[in-house]
Amino acid sequence: MQLALLLVCTLVLATMLAYVAHDAARSHRATAERALHDYAAVAAWEFVAGVGDEIRAGAGPALAPIRARAISPYELLPAPTAIIGGAAGALRCPAGAGDTARSYFRFDFRDRSFTAIGSPLSPTMRDWLTDTIAAHGSGIYQPDWTHAVVVGAPRGERPTAIVYAVKYAEHRAPIAAYGFTTCPAALGAPLYRAVLDRRTLLPTALASGVPNDSLVVVAVIGDSGRVVFESQHAALSPYFAAAPLEQPGTLTARATIRPRAVELLALGAIPQSRVPLLAGLLALMAAMVGVAVLQLRREHELSRLRADFISSVSHELRTPLSQILLFAETLNLGRVRSEGERGAAAEVIVQEGRRLMHLVENILHFSRTERRMTRLGVEPVELAPAVQATVEDWIPLAGAADVRITTHLDHGVIAVADRSALRQMLLNLLDNAVKYGSPSRDVSVGVESVKGRARIWVEDRGDGIPPRERERVWESFYRLDRHANSAVAGSGIGLYVVRELARLHAGDAWIEDARGGAEAERRGIRVVIELPIAERAEGFTEEHAAVETAR
Repeated sequence: MQLALLLVCTLVLATMLAYVAHDAARSHRATAERALHDYAAVAAWEFVAGVGDEIRAGAGPALAPIRARAISPYELLPAPTAIIGGAAGALRCPAGAGDTARSYFRFDFRDRSFTAIGSPLSPTMRDWLTDTIAAHGSGIYQPDWTHAVVVGAPRGERPTAIVYAVKYAEHRAPIAAYGFTTCPAALGAPLYRAVLDRRTLLPTALASGVPNDSLVVVAVIGDSGRVVFESQHAALSPYFAAAPLEQPGTLTARATIRPRAVELLALGAIPQSRVPLLAGLLALMAAMVGVAVLQLRREHELSRLRADFISSVSHELRTPLSQILLFAETLNLGRVRSEGERGAAAEVIVQEGRRLMHLVENILHFSRTERRMTRLGVEPVELAPAVQATVEDWIPLAGAADVRITTHLDHGVIAVADRSALRQMLLNLLDNAVKYGSPSRDVSVGVESVKGRARIWVEDRGDGIPPRERERVWESFYRLDRHANSAVAGSGIGLYVVRELARLHAGDAWIEDARGGAEAERRGIRVVIELPIAERAEGFTEEHAAVETAR
C-alpha cells in the first residue's frame, strides 16, 4: 500500500514537473532574448566609450597646455604655436585620405579675433571657423570638457573636422578657444577599427580570447541613415542596440549580436523537442521507485546504527562515570592515607569529568547537526594560543594513557572561527589520536598557513587508515572493522562532527599520510582542518556562519 501511494505521488510529481519544465523553457527563451539585447547594448556603449577614449587620447594631451585657468579675463593670450608641439601628431589624416593639410588657430571670445597658422585658410573657411567656434564654444561646450569635435564645411569647401578646447577665466568665463583642423577621415574608419581591435565589447567572462568580430557587428550610422562604417558584412540576428557617439554627436553606433555568437554565448540553445523532457521524467519516476526501496533499506540500516551508537555511547559514558564514582566514594569514605592520595583521587575525578564533558559536548554537537540547528559565533582567533590552551587541557588525559603530545605552532595565523567549535574539533582529533595511535604513543599537533588558508593538524604514528576508507570515516556512526570489533570504545561520530563544524566555517577537513621521519618510519595519518584566514574572509560574516547544517 505504501509503495503504491509512493508511485501515485511520483506520477503526480512527474506531471507537475512537465508543466513547470514547459513554462521554464518559455521563460528561459524570453530571458535569453532580453539578455542578448542587453549584451548588444553593452557592446554599443563600450564601442562609444572606446571611440571617446581614442579621441581623448589624441586630442586631450595636445590641447592640455592651454586648458589652465587664466588669472584674469584680460590676460594676454599665447599664440597658436603653443599647441603645435602636442597637436602636430594628434588625429592625423590616414594615408590616402586626401587633404592632409592642417591649421592651428586661436579664437578670442573677447573681441572675436581669429588667428591661424599652418596651412592657409580661405576667407570662406576662416569665416566658417569663426562662426562655428563662437556658437559652439559659448553655447554647447562645457567647462569640464577636455576638448570638442565639430565636423562640417562651408558651402563650396571640403568637409573639415575642428578639434578644439576652451580656455576659461574665473567664474567660468570663456576667453579663448585653441584648436586645429583635420580631415573627417581621422575620426572615421581607422579609428573605429582601432577600437574594435583594442577594446573588449562584451564582458570578459563571456568574450575572453574571442575577437569582437566573431561576436558582434558594429556599424556607425549618420543622421540621414547612411552607413558611415561597418565592421563586416554578415548575416545579422534580431538582437541589436544603438548608442549615440558623443563627438561628433550626429552619428550613432549600432551593435548587433552575430547569429553564431548566440550559440557561443549559450543563451539561445533552448531544446524544441519535448522528448528529452518526457524521457527524463520517466527516468525520474523509475529513480524515485528505486529511491523508495533504498530509503527503506537506509532506514533499517540507520536503526541498526543508532542501536550500535547507543550501545557504544553507553559504554563510553560508563567508563568515566565508573572512575568518578569509585574515587568519589573513596574520598567520601575517607579511605585515603595521605594528602597525596587525596590529590591523586581528586585529579582522577577532574580528568574523568573532563572526558565525560567532552563526550557529552560531542553528542550535543552531533544532535544539533542532525537537526540542522548548529549555529556559530565566528570571530578572528589567533590559532597558536587557542590550540596550545586546548592541548594543555588535554595533557592530563593524554598522560594517563601514557601519550606524549608535541606541538608545532606557527604564531600569527589568525582564522575566522567559533572558539567553542574550534576546541571541540581539536579535542575530537586528540581523542582519536590517543585511542588509535601507535604503541610509541607520540602525537603531534600543528598550526600553519598554506596558500592563504589556516590549517590545524593532528598526526599520530598508528596503523593508519586505508586510502579507500578515508572518506567513509567522516560518515556518522562509521568505524573501521578492526576498531568496531576491538575493546577500544568509540561512538563513530567524532570525525563526523569535525568535518561538519569545519564546513560550517567555510573550511574543510581531510586525512592524509603522516609526514616526517625516515621512509620506513612513515606510518600513521595526519588529520587536517582547514579554515579561512581572517584577512581573506571579509565576506564571511556571522550571518553566513549562523546557518543550519545542510546535510
